[in-house]
Amino acid sequence: MRAPPLLAPPTPQPARPPHRPPHTKDGSRPLFFSPRRRPLVAVVRSKGREDASFTDRILDYIEGGPKLRKWYGAPDLLPKDGGAEGEEDESSDIEEPRDAVLVTNGESEIGQMVILSLILKRARIKALVKDKRSTEEAFGTYVECMVGNIEDKSFTKKTLRGVRAVICPTDDGFFSDQIDLKGVEHIVLLSQLSVYRNSGGLQAIMNSKLRKLAERDEEVVLASGIPSTIIRSASLETTPGGEKGFSFTEGIAAKGKISREDAATICVEALDAIPQTTLIFEVANGDENVTDWKTWFAERMAKG
Repeated sequence: MRAPPLLAPPTPQPARPPHRPPHTKDGSRPLFFSPRRRPLVAVVRSKGREDASFTDRILDYIEGGPKLRKWYGAPDLLPKDGGAEGEEDESSDIEEPRDAVLVTNGESEIGQMVILSLILKRARIKALVKDKRSTEEAFGTYVECMVGNIEDKSFTKKTLRGVRAVICPTDDGFFSDQIDLKGVEHIVLLSQLSVYRNSGGLQAIMNSKLRKLAERDEEVVLASGIPSTIIRSASLETTPGGEKGFSFTEGIAAKGKISREDAATICVEALDAIPQTTLIFEVANGDENVTDWKTWFAERMAKG
C-alpha cells in the first residue's frame, strides 16, 4: 500500500476570461482601451508662428516662463518684499513718457485676455487690480499693477501717469466726472449697455447696477472730448476665439453673442486706430471675416 502524499495537490483554478473592453452605445468596441492608464491630454498647435491662434500664443507665453521674459527683454521678477514701491513714491512727481496702456479690471477674464494680447504686442502695460501678488505671479514684470480706490484722486492721478491709452474691457465704473483724463490720447471702451437694456424680468433687476455703470461710463467718455472707440458688444461667452467671423449690423449687440477672446482682440486692435472724435459700433460673432483690422478701422472711420 502506497503512503499518501504529504501535501495535497493544489485545486485547479478556472481560467480567467480575457479582458474585453466595454461596448459603446452602438454595440461596437473602441479601437483603443486601457483601463489602468490615465488618458493623455494633447495640445495640437499650428506649426508656423504666424498661423498660431490667440490661444496657441497664450500657451506659448505661459510655458515660456523666464525664457520668454528674456526674449521680450523684461527684467527678472522683483523679490516678494521688494523695495520698489518706496522708490516709486519718491519719484511720483517725475513726468513719465506717455507710452503705457492702462487696462481697467485687469483681474477679470477678458481683462487678462486683453493683457496677454498687449504683451504679444510688446506694449508697456499698467493694470488696475485688487490682488497685486497674484497678478505679478501671473504676468511677472510685463504688467505694472495698480491697487487702490479709483474714487481717490491721488490714486487715479498716479494710475494715469505715463498712460497714453485706456482700455476698459468691463463695465466697472472706472470713468466718473471727477477723474482727470488729461494727457490720455485714446479711450477704448467695451460696453455691454445694449445687452443690459435688452434684458427683462429678473435678469434686468440683476443687471440694473451694471447698466447704470455702463451708462455712466459712456456718458463720461463721450463728454471727455478725448478720441474714443466705444465697442458695444453682444453678450460675452467663454468660447474659443478666431473660429467665427463677425457681424456689425445695427441692433446685433442686443441679441447676439461674441467670444471673450474675439472681443479682447478687437479692443487691442482698436488701440492704434485713433478716431478724430468718437467711433461707436456694435459687434457680435457672425459671418463676416476680418483679416486686416487696421484696414477695417480705417474704412469704418472714413464712413463717419
